[in-house]
Amino acid sequence: MSAGAPPKAGAPLNDAERADAWAALAGAALPTGALVALLKALGSPGSVLAASRASIAAIAGADAAARLAAPDAERTEATRSWLADPAHRLLSWDDEDYPRQLLELPDPPPALFALGRVELLARASIAIVGSRQATPQGCEDAFAFARTLAEAGLTVVSGLAQGIDAAAHRGALGTSASTIAVMGTGPDRVYPASQRDLAHAIAAQGCVVTQFPPGTPPLKANFPQRNRIISGLARGVLVVEAAPQSGSLITARLAVEQGRDVFAIPGSIHSPLSKGPHRLIRDGAKLVETAQDVLVELGLSGTVGPRTVDPASPAEADPVRVRLLEAMGRGPVDLDRLVGRTGLSADAIAAALVHLELDGKVAALPGGRWERRA
Repeated sequence: MSAGAPPKAGAPLNDAERADAWAALAGAALPTGALVALLKALGSPGSVLAASRASIAAIAGADAAARLAAPDAERTEATRSWLADPAHRLLSWDDEDYPRQLLELPDPPPALFALGRVELLARASIAIVGSRQATPQGCEDAFAFARTLAEAGLTVVSGLAQGIDAAAHRGALGTSASTIAVMGTGPDRVYPASQRDLAHAIAAQGCVVTQFPPGTPPLKANFPQRNRIISGLARGVLVVEAAPQSGSLITARLAVEQGRDVFAIPGSIHSPLSKGPHRLIRDGAKLVETAQDVLVELGLSGTVGPRTVDPASPAEADPVRVRLLEAMGRGPVDLDRLVGRTGLSADAIAAALVHLELDGKVAALPGGRWERRA
């Protein structure tokens, strides 16, 4: 068995039993390494739960045995409740929708919690990452590269952070290739909270995924694990702007370790946010100036397929957007107020707001608010 290979399947479980077994494992809050070791040795969540404390300790240590003997009931119930929604998916190693490219990693996440178009996880993709404190030019570049690469057929993967990540996600929304947001929290939490509207839009049009069970807060240790999934899903990682010490450079380093390509957009020698990309270029990352450069380096220029853009229709031609614009009025308004005024779902409103923003009809404001511009 290779380092990243899944364990042999245990006795088959129906969907309810499978969800319940994973919920029980989530309640134990085992470190990823311990859970991987147990699943590889014992074959299935049910077998792990049925194993003796001595067997668990022999495979994964006394701490893992103690956690499984006294799981957190609240965490278990939170996971069970989340999985009860038919729109919520659990993808484990033995699931046909589990992304095969993650199984190439030495430490693939045993299970993923997902919302949205899980089929995107199997598509050719490019990760775009960068600074949370990005410059306006950096955000414009991330948006433009993401839009062009997604139109060429590459799904855009990023981490739902402010700045470059958010711009990349927005650039890919509205194309059929769309975007995947990988979170460092449970699937029921959005961090930072200012990204809630964007997360709703991605869940509606793309895919939101995390290895962390419901209820998991934004712990610092979670984000390097999140970063390895971002790079692991993608053919390559594009860094737009980054400080010398940043999570984006961690993602780039992980990409190299995983055998992925790394690309970097150069910038001004006077900008602190150019130092990260420049360091990557010195260390062997490919300098790119256009999205076409990325496609050529990946050997995909002219081969990914036709431009599969599904452009936003004019607001006047879409009744949902017309209704939304009328409900916004002329002052700042948040998502909850728009739900109350229109009666539309939060997901439908979030998706429409992204299209209206791309059309220049509305602008996103701090604090999760929106304002009509036309």
